[in-house]
Parts: sequence; structure tokens; C-alpha cells
Amino acid sequence: MTRRKLGLLFGVVLVIAVVISSAASAARGAATVQPQVISDANLKALTTTIGDGANPLPTTRTVPHWWGSTLDPDNGITYGYNMVGADPNSCSGSACSVTVETDITPLIVNVGGLTFSGSDVLAATLASPQFALNDYGSTPFATAGAPNVPRGPGGLLSQNDAGVQLQLEDATMRAQFNKTGGSTYHLRLHPNVLPPVTINVPQNQGVLLQSGRGTIFADVNISWWAAQIQNLESKADPTHLPLYLTDSVLLHIGQDVTNCCVIGFHGTRATGLGGGSGGSNGNAKVQTFAWASYVAPGIYARPNGGTDWALQDIHAVSHEIAEWADDPFVNNFVEPWLTPTAPQYGCTNILETGDPVVAIGFAKGTNTFAQGPNPDGTQSADGYYHPEDEVFLPWFMRTAPNTISEPTQSPSANIGRYTLMGDLNPFPGFRQPATGC
Repeated sequence: MTRRKLGLLFGVVLVIAVVISSAASAARGAATVQPQVISDANLKALTTTIGDGANPLPTTRTVPHWWGSTLDPDNGITYGYNMVGADPNSCSGSACSVTVETDITPLIVNVGGLTFSGSDVLAATLASPQFALNDYGSTPFATAGAPNVPRGPGGLLSQNDAGVQLQLEDATMRAQFNKTGGSTYHLRLHPNVLPPVTINVPQNQGVLLQSGRGTIFADVNISWWAAQIQNLESKADPTHLPLYLTDSVLLHIGQDVTNCCVIGFHGTRATGLGGGSGGSNGNAKVQTFAWASYVAPGIYARPNGGTDWALQDIHAVSHEIAEWADDPFVNNFVEPWLTPTAPQYGCTNILETGDPVVAIGFAKGTNTFAQGPNPDGTQSADGYYHPEDEVFLPWFMRTAPNTISEPTQSPSANIGRYTLMGDLNPFPGFRQPATGC
């Protein structure tokens, strides 16, 4: 997730009544502004991080985590990193199983006369693979290749966990460190639903946009939005993960509302860790947090498994939670990497597991929420949830052969997979470690 300087938007809108009535629309109400149609060429999926990172101390109040280090053979540098959960290299027995309390706050967002309610997508999110249990041994569909990452055939996924009921992040971590099958290693999320919070977006900080499939969504200035989330997380429990959930609220960067769209971010805030701050008495806190939008099918995903097929429903949620787990304090740095699958991030040195594989994903679970047609009558929803693929630590660390992660579905020279999807990820850059810029 590339860090960016966040600008402000100053806009003028027309007052035109637009009634939203489509069953597939995420919004309710009567719009007071004419939604601007955004071209698919401008509709990019982006993510970012919030905060400057933090270095937790042994006495820090924060989420359970462990520290490790790996030598990158490409440049001879040993990189250290914090990750959530138990240390897979040293834990034993029940100590390998960690559960993190996850406090979900639905956000009710009012923009241009329309209401986008996180409460509407709460049940669907709780029923999704992110929190519900599924078997990750196989998947019916997965992303096919370039240029437009459409739907392709599925097959074996995390084959060594076949028959084991897991949450998505648990399955991801187990595969990343080859703690599959009968392993006691787990990273589970226990959801706690908090009261919803209403956010009214001023007209100079947010607009309505409409996709080429007729789906209307909120487009809010990222600087203004980040301030709202940081204000909320300042009241959170540092030992929990606060997750702020929205429905089809996306963000633009700078003044151009079509410089869009950020679909989620995660971050951290430290209190009492150096910098002259006091009063912590050795019990400082580091608050981690994440915001992500449940993405309506007709925003990105084209009809009938076409372009950006997997970029819908919990794609952003899965992205942010996976990146929180692998980089909770937003300070895991690696040798700079660049991939043609995510040119929007350029050359970056951050260990962010979702960035290289945005829009690449697979089908899992049964989704019954908002599975009707798009407003233009086309059909993007397909009855499944669409988690994102996630890149594993050995990819960033240039580890080959990879004896850390679950082996690929078919025998390979590098042995272990570099992403959760393994052989199902169609891009050759994920059959081998990352390459430099």
C-alpha cells in the first residue's frame, strides 16, 4: 500500500433530484446531485496505509504479534518484521492458536442525499469467508490471466487443508507458513458488532459517481475520510482490531474526483512510545485499525465473469485484514518490488500482501446478498464471495526454494507457493520471488 500525501477537494455540485430505486444499488434515498459517470479506464482499485508506523515494546498494549527476520539473498540484507498471531517458528500446542477480538463498526454515510449504510452489508460480511468457516481445499472459480483478470476455472486451492473448516485469514496464515492439516496453528477473528456511526459528508468533500453498469457509489476525499476514521479509532481498544465497514463508499485522491478509487486502508497509531510523550508508565498502546468497503458487484466487476470479476463484495475487506495481519504496525519494509499486475503502486518497499494481487481472487462460500442484476440489466454477481489472493512472505524476501509456505498444487522447482492461490494465480511473476524495480 503506497503511502501518499493526501490532498483536499473543493467542488461545486448541481442540485438535481435523482431517485435511486434499483434493487442492485447500494444506496437509499433521493440524490440531490447528478451522479457523474466515471469511465472504466479511470476506475482503478487502490489501497493505502494511514499513520507513520510504530515500533511496539514488550510492554505495549496492542494486538498479539511476533517478530521475525529473514535474509534477502538478492541484496544480502536481513529484514525484520512483525506479524499478528503466534510465532509459527517457535510456538507449540495450544499457544499456536490466537484469537483476535474484531470490533466491527458499521458506518452510515450520507453523501449527496443518498445513504450508504454499512449496516446493510453487516450480515453479508459476517456470513462471508472472512468470519464464517469454509473448506479451502478447492475453489469452483479463480481469476484467469491478462489483460482483464476475468473469471476462470477453479481447482485445488490450499490442498493440505482440505476438509478443515477455517476462516479466510486463518487459512491464509496457515498456508503462508505451511501449518496445514492437523496443525494447531490458527489466527482467528472473533467479531463483535458495535453500534453504527453516522458520517455526513460535506458537499465539498464527497460526490456521487456512477459506473458503466449504472451502479451509483459514494466518492469521498481521502484526506477528509482518513481524519474521520482516525477520530473513531482513537477511542478503540488497542488489543482488538477495529474494523470500520462501509457499503460502496470509495475514496479519491486530490481534487480530481476521478482519481479513484481507494477501496480500503489499514493503519496504526501509537500513544506513549517515545517522542516525548509520557504518562504511559511502561504501558503504552499501539492501536491498529482497518477500514474497508463492501463493494457492490456492478462497480468494478463486468458482467458474466468479465473484467475485474473478483473485485466485488469482500475483496477489499479481505485485502485489508490480510495486510493488517502481515504488517500490523505499518513498518515492515522489504527490498523494493514492482509487478505488472499492480502498476498503480509503482516501485515500493512495503510488505503489503494484497497490493501485488489487487483484483486477483477466487470464489468461496455462498453469497445471497444483493445478487440481482446491475441497474443496466447486466449480471455481475454470481452467488459467491470473492476473497483476494494474498502474496506470502517468501515472495517479498526473494526466498528460493521456498520451504516456508505450503507446497504448490503441482510439483515445482521452488517447492512452496508464493501466494495463497498458488498454481491458480495465472501470472508468472508469482511462480517465483519478487523482482526489483
